Amino acid sequence: MDQNINLLWPILSALTGEPLAQLPYDERLPRLLAHGFGLWDVLGACEREGSLDSAIRQPAANDFARLRELCPLLETVGFNGQTSGKFAPQFDAAGYRTVVLPSTSPAHAAMSFEQKLTSWRRLLAG
Repeated sequence: MDQNINLLWPILSALTGEPLAQLPYDERLPRLLAHGFGLWDVLGACEREGSLDSAIRQPAANDFARLRELCPLLETVGFNGQTSGKFAPQFDAAGYRTVVLPSTSPAHAAMSFEQKLTSWRRLLAG
């Protein structure tokens, strides 16, 4: 697997058994939902030049209360990397099971695809 690409969609493809990485974006989300997965940004807004999390300035959290309102059956929240994982305690306090996962970013290339996938499989354990 090319370590210069973001592995989010290949990992989600492996977890769901769906060819998500090959589908147009607007077809991916309904397929994710069909498998009980949602996708949501922890940050509602920020300033950032480039794609590195370390470049994030003035982060503003997304509306957690609205997430609970929209997704009342949500039980587990997975965080794609340590930066978003900083919000895990807020979700723990709200009663969610949280899993801070290794980033799928190519900037986090210390782990192989297989190692990341093994960690991401923790989302499926309840």
